[in-house]
Order: sequence, then structure tokens, then C-alpha cells
Amino acid sequence: MKVLIVLTSHDELGTTGRKTGFWLEELAAPYYRFKDAGAEVVLASPKGGRPPLDPKSNEPAFRTDETRRFEADPEAVAALAHTVRLDSVSADDFDTVFYPGGHGPLWDLAEDPDSVRLIETVVRAGKPLALVCHAPGVLRHVTASDGTPWSAAGRSPASPTARKPPSA
Repeated sequence: MKVLIVLTSHDELGTTGRKTGFWLEELAAPYYRFKDAGAEVVLASPKGGRPPLDPKSNEPAFRTDETRRFEADPEAVAALAHTVRLDSVSADDFDTVFYPGGHGPLWDLAEDPDSVRLIETVVRAGKPLALVCHAPGVLRHVTASDGTPWSAAGRSPASPTARKPPSA
């Protein structure tokens, strides 16, 4: 199994002057679920390279066994330092796609045409798509094959009754 994890490249929390990015535990925990199950994991972000970490997610109160494991894992740290550019990936190369949260995705991934294309292709192929915490905001411009918003009619995995996405 080959898994694509899509991270934000956005590091500013609106106009507050505060830093944001992806939430570390929302990357680390799924990363190890996939890796420990034998999956190949690829990290991508709109700009490629090291995506910004929401500094709050690495405060002592939010650290977990998974975040400590991730930070001590040379392979994971290297993968994070060298994410591939989102515009260079093809949904055909992956079995599933996962979006961790943090506030960053609400700015860049919610507006990124490559992210929209990726999600629409994954859904139309009937492949699993997962989004956690703030990440469902990336569905903002995703449409079904008939052009209707994908989140309409309960299609959104952000709904309390989330289920596998229908073929759109």
C-alpha cells in the first residue's frame, strides 16, 4: 500500500502575526499507523521541502509518544524535510490520501488547485480519502462530477456521520 500525506506550506495565522502550520500529532500518529502496517508513505506539500509546523503543537502539553517517536526517527525527519511538491504527484500512484490538520491548510490547501484536483481524482477513483481536525476545510472548492459542491448531500467526511466517499 502506498499512502500520500498532504501537508500545508502556510505558516501565518491570518493577520494575527502568529505562526501556524500543520499539527504535529495529526501527522505523527497516522504516519506510524501507516508505516507500522507496512505502507510506503510519501509526504507532499504545495511548495515542497519542509512544511511549517504549528509551534503550539510541539508544546509539552501537546506532545505524545507518537510525536516524540517522529522527532527521534531519522527517516521521518528526512521525509518531512524533503516533502515533494504537490503539483508533482498523481493520485494514480497512491492507494489512499490523508490530510493532517492544523490551521495552515485553511489558507493554502483550501485554495490550491492541485489539492482540489487530487481530491476529486481520488474520490472519483473510489479510493479512501481521510482528513482530520481542520483539514476538511480543504474541501471548499471540491466538486462532484456533476459540478455540485462535493460537501453537499452528506458527501463530506467532516460530517458527524462520515463514511467512505461515494463515487462522485
